[in-house]
Amino acid sequence: MNPSQLPEPPNGPEGHQPEPSRPEASRSEPSPLAGLAGDYAAKAGLHRTHDGRVDVLKTAGGVQGIAESIVPGLVFLVAFTVTRDLTPALVAALASAAAFTVVRLVQRRPLTQALAGVVGVGISAWFANSTGKAEDFYLPGFFTNAAYIAAMVISIAIKWPVAGLLFGFIRNEGLEWRKDPARLRAYRLGTWVIVAVLVLRLVVQVPLYLMGEEGLAALATTRLIMAAPLYILGVWIAWLLTRPAPADAEAQPSKPSSSGA
Repeated sequence: MNPSQLPEPPNGPEGHQPEPSRPEASRSEPSPLAGLAGDYAAKAGLHRTHDGRVDVLKTAGGVQGIAESIVPGLVFLVAFTVTRDLTPALVAALASAAAFTVVRLVQRRPLTQALAGVVGVGISAWFANSTGKAEDFYLPGFFTNAAYIAAMVISIAIKWPVAGLLFGFIRNEGLEWRKDPARLRAYRLGTWVIVAVLVLRLVVQVPLYLMGEEGLAALATTRLIMAAPLYILGVWIAWLLTRPAPADAEAQPSKPSSSGA
């Protein structure tokens, strides 16, 4: 968590029906806090599809964004495997990250994600070069992952779950979901799902890191598999688990029995 910053999730049981929202209060009574939540979601890069669902692929930066997050690590692994020399492997990884920045300049697209990637790869390269251990190229990712876990657990504990801040914006709920105990529980559960994804990364990858150079190939491979694909799955499951009940089902009174009185 870049927890980092993904294919578009299937529609699942929702089909093509837009997810019902419960936005009446948030539309009629906008609050500064709701605006802050919207700003947070927007800055987090969260995007909506045309029918109001979360666009996980676009949220992750699209195909190009995914490539920017995984190619430098892959290039590093291949270069180090071929040369068994840390310096050219680090240079190749940095060059691949810089190449994405050039591509964005040519495309005249925002440079934020590409520049963040260059900085991240630079920090990773500095760690590995300082220790002389190739596996330390992946060490900063563990710290970032742990920081995301801590932030999300804290958000759950103080009843401001991150899933609610993000998905509530997508669903036009604002912060009204915090007044509904059922919605609050749902968003806490959704946040726990994302936490579980991040914890799983550490559980799998830290032992491989501790194996040293012998575990480098397996570590790099699991980093690729457990980055974008696992993130997509986790966010999609969290989205499904936090779906609000259909508005018409809540408003519709129970029908009387058809049997004669």
